Amino acid sequence: MSELTVQTRNKRRRWLAIGLPIFLAMAILTGIFLGAVTFTLTDLTEAFRNQTEANALILFNVRIPRLIVAAIAGACLATAGAILQGVMKNPLADPSIIGVTAGAGLAASIAMVALPQYGFLTPAFAFVGAIVAMLCIYTLSWEKGASPLKIILAGVAINALCGALQSGIMILYSDRVQGILPWLAGGFQGRGWYHVEFVWPYAVIGLILAILAIRPLNLMLLGDHTAKLLGAPVERMRFYLILLAALLAGAAVSVAGLLGFVGLVVPHMIRLLIGSDSRYLLPFSMIGGAALVVFTDSLARTVFDPIELPVGILLACLGAPFFLYLLKKNNIRL
Repeated sequence: MSELTVQTRNKRRRWLAIGLPIFLAMAILTGIFLGAVTFTLTDLTEAFRNQTEANALILFNVRIPRLIVAAIAGACLATAGAILQGVMKNPLADPSIIGVTAGAGLAASIAMVALPQYGFLTPAFAFVGAIVAMLCIYTLSWEKGASPLKIILAGVAINALCGALQSGIMILYSDRVQGILPWLAGGFQGRGWYHVEFVWPYAVIGLILAILAIRPLNLMLLGDHTAKLLGAPVERMRFYLILLAALLAGAAVSVAGLLGFVGLVVPHMIRLLIGSDSRYLLPFSMIGGAALVVFTDSLARTVFDPIELPVGILLACLGAPFFLYLLKKNNIRL
């Protein structure tokens, strides 16, 4: 690596360290001020002063919890994607590709469609479904170890199986399908303090563990053979890192629905700019994922007013072309 490349990456890291928090702050302010009811600074001040008026109820019972849930989901998905891409050494690895998201979707479909009396437990069902799917994937891929290739292949199989079972449930209960469609598209409509209270313990624990996993993840990037020579328990580290990614993805999917794109593209775009060092990649992915989802959710509920577009659709429409443009234009040596 040339000295110029090192200087360039350090400069980009400094810019991202400044720019991403600013982007997140601007996204949060956009989410607070814009919506079906537009707030001014005077309205905001009055809402904090008199918390019984209509604007205060909208702010504290609708917008703030929704913003918190969106930020948590974005941070968790982007971090899970960064971890999986590092463990698998594959830039296409993310929770939806290895089957974790599909497991959450199947469990949530059971709660909302097949067992509507337990619909209020949908977040818990989705979270458990993600963890169970990950354990199944790891068990199926284990044979004197679990190589990244076996895990991806097992994940593809579990993904297909869960998708087929989910389609079967929706056909059997076709009269109830309408209620699950917004969740399948991914979005935050109707999210409140209940969802914040449910998801924040898992998210905080998962994100703290992700920061603590920076060194093991950097060791995994060296390859299994080199990591073993350095005395690292490779199989144990791989299992814990994938379990951590499933924890983060399960927490996000439980409150955001099947929100794609974030875990795949956010860490990959950051990696294109600053490289694969997890000391920078993981924190920047957390902030970038939160900022992207909060900002996109604000657009989804304001640009098409009075219709609220599921944020998952908007993320795919905006993000996929930009990602392809980056790949085409990219001349960064990784």
